[in-house]
Amino acid sequence: MSTPATSDLVLPAAASPGERPKWRWPRLGRPVLLLNLLGIFSLYGLWALATESGFVSPLFFPSPSMVAAEAQSIAGTADLWMSIAASSRRVFIGFGLATLVAVPLGILMGAWWPAKAVIDPLISLLRPLPSITWIPLTMLWLGIGEGQKIAIVFMGSWIYILLYTVESTKRVDPLLVKAARNLGAGNLAVMREVVLPGSLPGILAGLKVSLAIAWSCVLSAEMVAAQTGLGALIWSAKDWGNMPLVLVGMVCISATVLIADLLANRLEAWLLPWERHRRPN
Repeated sequence: MSTPATSDLVLPAAASPGERPKWRWPRLGRPVLLLNLLGIFSLYGLWALATESGFVSPLFFPSPSMVAAEAQSIAGTADLWMSIAASSRRVFIGFGLATLVAVPLGILMGAWWPAKAVIDPLISLLRPLPSITWIPLTMLWLGIGEGQKIAIVFMGSWIYILLYTVESTKRVDPLLVKAARNLGAGNLAVMREVVLPGSLPGILAGLKVSLAIAWSCVLSAEMVAAQTGLGALIWSAKDWGNMPLVLVGMVCISATVLIADLLANRLEAWLLPWERHRRPN
């Protein structure tokens, strides 16, 4: 097979010093963002059309104007902000403890097969149990205070963090580990320089998924036995038939998780700068 001549190759023309670079979409004006906004406004329009026209009774699903009025009314009081603060504190303490336990244990299980063989049966027994099944036992052991809510968050999220960490560690290229050992790296150096950087993208993805699970856990605990928190606020509003306040609580949960997700994305970009070059613009 003949090799094509240099003159036959089409190479990209280099920009001359006086030539202006091609204009590109600004970051906030890319089509992806426009499509995101289109989806949000379309959902809002359908909601407003269905409720304002009377097709859906406000007794079962309030209109956006009713939710906005209720949000404006409660935003001036301390109840909403105290509820957000209480739920956020429980989530981040329980989630932080789960991360401290599950990530090192998951790396150990993924990198050392005897640890996985010992712990796997326990995980298989605990994984099918939803967090709400732990509420009676934790109430018996810890009462109905803050410790019980934090324990529910811990029990509901640590297994998922562990599973993501194990799978991410197992997916590290074994050739990289073998190359590091051939260059004289010890076990600790291989773990620090090869396994941890290679598994970190999957671990961070698992943490973001598990954070949303942690929020569902704390809401379950607060709806059963709590005087404060967004779950207690929503449950109390349901008992009083205040559906707009129920929606306000749900929106607050979504907004809080969204803010936490944005912060997690910032942290991921700082920890994994090389990942940005692998993502499509």
